[in-house]
Amino acid sequence: MTYFTDDFLKFFQELEKNNTKQWFEANRKRYKSSVKDPFYAFVDHMIGLIHERDPSVQITAKDAVMRINRDIRFSPDKTPYNVYYGAIISSAGRKDKSVPGFFMRFSPKHIGVFGGAHGIDKHQIHRIRTTISQDLDKFQELINEKKFKQKYGHIRGDQHKRIPVEFKQAYEQEPLIANKQFYYVAELDPKLITDPGLPTVLMEYWEVANPVREYLIKALNT
Repeated sequence: MTYFTDDFLKFFQELEKNNTKQWFEANRKRYKSSVKDPFYAFVDHMIGLIHERDPSVQITAKDAVMRINRDIRFSPDKTPYNVYYGAIISSAGRKDKSVPGFFMRFSPKHIGVFGGAHGIDKHQIHRIRTTISQDLDKFQELINEKKFKQKYGHIRGDQHKRIPVEFKQAYEQEPLIANKQFYYVAELDPKLITDPGLPTVLMEYWEVANPVREYLIKALNT
């Protein structure tokens, strides 16, 4: 089944050139029919597929889909709308970005697939570092797994310049110990958005990343 038409991509291409409330309001009905409604239906479908593998995911699309309106309060860029549509599928949805899940971002430039532990606080960082330092081999085995590296490359995240003394020995063997976040990213061809095989492709990415996701969830709850 195909959820999206070519107008999904065209809408965002035009929005990028006309990012104003006036243009958006003139195209609101189009936004609803070509973007919002099909995306919500698609996200509900993906939630159902992921729930079969992870029963803790019991949200709906309304809990997962990010707002198209930008938060411009502290940004020098005052354009009012995002030029993409995104959703976070996890047990917490968009309300808690610290919960490792499956983040999708659709735009005319690419499909972004993200996962891992991103919006984590200092206590959560400490838990992940502790788990990694206690079994470096396990962590390195997961992130160096062939299919994970093929699809996602490597673990990303900003790093602290200083790390606690208790982790310095582990840091010498695994520099990712210094990370403030532990996330991974893949970019896919936007042409897939109108391809009926899109859910299958995305679930392949979910499956490959699932061992790392489960590892991070366990670490955060240790």
